[in-house]
Amino acid sequence: MQVQMADTNHSTVTEFILAGLTDKPELQLPLFLLFLGIYLFTVLGNLGMIILILLSSHLHTPMYFFLSSLSFIDLCYSTVITPKMLVNFVAKKNIISYQQCMTQLYFFLAFVISECHMLAAMAYDRYVAICNPLLYNVTMSYQICSWMVGGVYGMGFIGAAVHTLCMLRVIFCKANVINHYFCDLFPLMELACSSTYVNEVVLLCLSAFNIFIPTLTILGSYIFIITSILHIKSTEGRFKAFSTCSSHFSAVSVFFGSLAFMYLQPFSKDKGKVSSVFYTTVVPMLNPMIYSLRNRDVKLALNKILYVIKFYVKN
Repeated sequence: MQVQMADTNHSTVTEFILAGLTDKPELQLPLFLLFLGIYLFTVLGNLGMIILILLSSHLHTPMYFFLSSLSFIDLCYSTVITPKMLVNFVAKKNIISYQQCMTQLYFFLAFVISECHMLAAMAYDRYVAICNPLLYNVTMSYQICSWMVGGVYGMGFIGAAVHTLCMLRVIFCKANVINHYFCDLFPLMELACSSTYVNEVVLLCLSAFNIFIPTLTILGSYIFIITSILHIKSTEGRFKAFSTCSSHFSAVSVFFGSLAFMYLQPFSKDKGKVSSVFYTTVVPMLNPMIYSLRNRDVKLALNKILYVIKFYVKN
């Protein structure tokens, strides 16, 4: 749909059509069922992790405070993308209004940027716990942790606001088919009738900041962590220290790998979709599994909760 502007000779787009993941009708239902299953696991896993941490008093530590925040972010940005994608699999026309598109873009970017910095904050927490254990309670006090989480969300929502404001100044006319399954920066810029130079510069600068700075923080933290672990004499002590970091390192590798593949190379339609599917749907589902399957404290808390539930069901 287009509406004529009074002061110009062209029309501006008021709604977009999302091309989706595939144009093959026979794949629509299988993909719908696949991504519905992934989304249900994502909601169950992340919501379960948040509730588990809230209910288990021995998980009320900075590490699990950050983990519950990570689960909240995963739940939110998956919810921004997946329900609309599921509707598009069964709808005749995958239409999204201009306002809905910009709203989806804003919240998606806000939570993705927040996740980048949350993973960096979690790496710093592990660095303090292993390299400066005697100062851990002072360095990672509740107040400091709260400020760190607030800063993470602040960077996310401010960064998203900058990107979205730059996109709002772009004029869209004639072409309104987004070759993607949600409103993302690269596919939208491809449809622009006006210059996107400012958008590209902002994207390059903020992507570098939001990917490289957290990555450097994480790498720096892990260099010190590995050095400290190698100085531990007992094999049991080294294994325990390594096990507290292995889950986080796995989550970091999966998330930043797919994100860098998407935003730090020239845009490719097919590669962009595959990479986007990975970090918008698969990564939020995997994170709770990574942290629960490889974490003794989480397993213990889950077993206690299940035991209590069984006890009340029987009685």
